[in-house]
Amino acid sequence: MPAPLHPVLKNGVGAFIPQCRRLVFHYCERSGSSRGMIEYLKKDLIQFAKEHPHVEVIVTPRPSKHPVIRGLYLNGKDKVVCVRNMEPTDIAGKVALLKESAGNRMKVFKKPVISTTESVRGIWSPFHATPHKI
Repeated sequence: MPAPLHPVLKNGVGAFIPQCRRLVFHYCERSGSSRGMIEYLKKDLIQFAKEHPHVEVIVTPRPSKHPVIRGLYLNGKDKVVCVRNMEPTDIAGKVALLKESAGNRMKVFKKPVISTTESVRGIWSPFHATPHKI
């Protein structure tokens, strides 16, 4: 019987490493702005933790402060999102945003093409090849 075929992984191709390693939920037990956060923690957080075992979930009370969610990533950076006066469905969207992001800051691209060697003739366009008759 032949041996089962296994894909050969090279340079990390084919292996996905989730970048979010920890989500920290801060809330106030008495504040009205934390009402949606408390509902999310009671109803949806356990299901989220079961579906994503690679993300460590920490819940801490923070008296007299607005509720925030902090995402910590493998590159050592973090993102903080304030969720005051949000509904649990909106908070679930913010949690998904933090879970799926990589922790990097947004980059501003000054040119439409990024290359290590700049082209002498510029960027090619299909309108450069042959003249079109309209």
